[in-house]
Amino acid sequence: MTFLKNKDEKINFSFPNLDKKITSLNDKKFENKPVIIQIMGSWCPNCMDESAYLAQVYKQYRKEGLEIVALAFEKTNDFEKAKNQLLRLKKKFSIDYDILVTQQTGKEKAGEVLYALNKITAFPTTIFLNKEHKAVKIHTGFSGPATGKEYEGFKQSTESFIKQLLKE
Repeated sequence: MTFLKNKDEKINFSFPNLDKKITSLNDKKFENKPVIIQIMGSWCPNCMDESAYLAQVYKQYRKEGLEIVALAFEKTNDFEKAKNQLLRLKKKFSIDYDILVTQQTGKEKAGEVLYALNKITAFPTTIFLNKEHKAVKIHTGFSGPATGKEYEGFKQSTESFIKQLLKE
């Protein structure tokens, strides 16, 4: 199970997006907005299902102030190779949120990069931040559309939680 080492510590990161622009939670676009951080890789089937779902969520709640950012842990440290894989992913699922290239591989490195967390146990891991950017929920794994009722239940509870974050 993934959790914050210190519940008062904020998660932070600074990585290039696919255009090589350094992006962090301190950027103006994230200011006073709830943020979903998706820890993923384009090689991970459950991450693909989650990316398709989050792309829809972002389209639905972006105008209300929700931001989503993906931290990609690819099978390569080469920026250009990772970028090409992630551009295909972005196109396939019509992803409008930023995907950042960590140039790190594996869950051990993900845990090191996101040092506020105890560890990353699985991909995807999804972190929900409130408007003050405090982690209020961490979800590990993803049960996609093939799981039927479980997926529908997940969608309902997640979107209810997002609406609550937007109201706070």
